[in-house]
Amino acid sequence: MSNLTANAGGKSMKFVTLVSMIAALGGLLFGFDTAVVSGAIGFMQDKFDLNEVEVGWAVSSLIIGCIVGAAFSGVMSDRFGRKKVLIVAAALFVIGSIGSAIPDTFSMYIVARMIGGLGIGITSTLCPLYNAEIAPAKYRGRLVALNQFATVTGIFLVYFVNSGIAGYGDDAWDIANAWRWMFGVGVVPGVIFFVLLFLVPESPRWLIKQGKSEQALNILLRIHGEEEARKEVLDIKASFAEEKGSKLKDMFRPGIRLALIVGVVLAILQQVTGINAVMYYAPEIFKSMGAGTDSSLVQTILVGLVNFLFTILAIWLIDKVGRKVLLLVGSSVMTVCLAVIGFAFHTGHTTGSLILVFILIYVAAFAVSLGPVVWVVLSEIFPNRVRGRATAIASMALWIADYVVSQSFPPMLESAGPASTFWIFGVMALITFVFTMRVVPETKGKSLEEIEASWSGK
Repeated sequence: MSNLTANAGGKSMKFVTLVSMIAALGGLLFGFDTAVVSGAIGFMQDKFDLNEVEVGWAVSSLIIGCIVGAAFSGVMSDRFGRKKVLIVAAALFVIGSIGSAIPDTFSMYIVARMIGGLGIGITSTLCPLYNAEIAPAKYRGRLVALNQFATVTGIFLVYFVNSGIAGYGDDAWDIANAWRWMFGVGVVPGVIFFVLLFLVPESPRWLIKQGKSEQALNILLRIHGEEEARKEVLDIKASFAEEKGSKLKDMFRPGIRLALIVGVVLAILQQVTGINAVMYYAPEIFKSMGAGTDSSLVQTILVGLVNFLFTILAIWLIDKVGRKVLLLVGSSVMTVCLAVIGFAFHTGHTTGSLILVFILIYVAAFAVSLGPVVWVVLSEIFPNRVRGRATAIASMALWIADYVVSQSFPPMLESAGPASTFWIFGVMALITFVFTMRVVPETKGKSLEEIEASWSGK
């Protein structure tokens, strides 16, 4: 990514890249907090004597907080600014991490996880949006995709953090203390994110919306040459002048309505193609194939590594080949992989490496397409005046879909069987391919205002 930091045509890419990396740390918190419970839950189950329903609640309570945080992120960021709301989100994450590490009762833990979830729901919505609003069009895809890279980095790192903490003491120490340290470690990235946010500027598009054009111009001058910066200020002003306000009814006007449908459907499809079912329950899937506990955990780390590496590939490709091409290629490969995995379970050929290989290919296809690309598209397809609220609606839909899939996957495996379950996910991947082909626009290389204009009349 060295070309990102090169100054060309007056652009200070070093500045915008550093700012984007700071904002993307919200993705690291997202990845860390969603994955840390996987290592802690066994010890917590013994500590609090949890039944199966309570175990599920221990995992999914965070997602409930995320749904609420995402729902309110748009209204709050439109009113108070992207930066201020992200600072609040970082504080909520820190409070949630501390609260999750020190509870004497299971109920206290649930409350703390929901508080942390509020922060994660906000950052998952606003970090990509902020990066999209500050990035030059040429590099916007990869700068927004930094958020997904940070997310998978957080997921990947937490496997090793949990392993190191669990190996520190004996079983009694693990039950009493290990899970507390696993959650408590989250305070470190949370505080770093909180402090660094004070060093980044406010979104120039939000500033212009508030009538603070001179402040916005000063920020844009650090990203563009003077001529291009002044032109962008005029373009942004023009996009706001077309329609005053950002009332809820604005999102259902022609053009904007279609953009909202595309965003919400893509957000849901990202989840119902099964990725979090695979990521959350990978050890159980591998155990069902006959792998032992240790072997299944090693295979799970391998899944995390593939997810990490192919997200890097996506960052390199997204501004070269475009969003739509990656979505089409990724969803088609995912469809084939899910069909093969389902067939293997249907015929009983679950031993050996066949399913592992196709799960890894499936994860790679997701990591190079739906994983980062959906967040990029959500951050850029909505008009300036409704971007905060529309992105929040799509993000909330994504978290609700995540919750539904996470809760329904174990019962589906039990009632319908693994073959039918993976075939259902395969059908969803095929729908993703068709929907992308017919409806999703290509946004590579276009300014946010050009993308907004392209919806007019649709």
